[in-house]
Amino acid sequence: MFENIEMMRMARALTAHAADRHVATARNIANADTPGYRATDLGDFTDAYAGAADLRVTDPRHLAAPDWTPGAARLSDTGAPMSPNGNSVSLEEELVRAADVKRQHDLSLAVFRSGLDLMRSGLGRN
Repeated sequence: MFENIEMMRMARALTAHAADRHVATARNIANADTPGYRATDLGDFTDAYAGAADLRVTDPRHLAAPDWTPGAARLSDTGAPMSPNGNSVSLEEELVRAADVKRQHDLSLAVFRSGLDLMRSGLGRN
């Protein structure tokens, strides 16, 4: 039922993106002392979600494109300066990124709750 409501699809995609970004941030923190490790981060959610909408099935033999799949946003190098051992992880930047991931996850929960509230109101079940 929720798959047909765009707001719910977007909230689910935003939650998956926040989870994937959290994994990338945790991986960066775990490898903060690994020589030669390069910090990575996911691209912006709006770019990944908008790109998924561009795919269309134009022939019956084509496979239907998913609305948005976790991992659709590509990991990329953060471009942080390298330390003498070749590591580019900055714990301060990773902590800021972790706070941003939490904000993104909280936003996805708020969108989901709003969608549920709208459906309850529509059904007359406040």
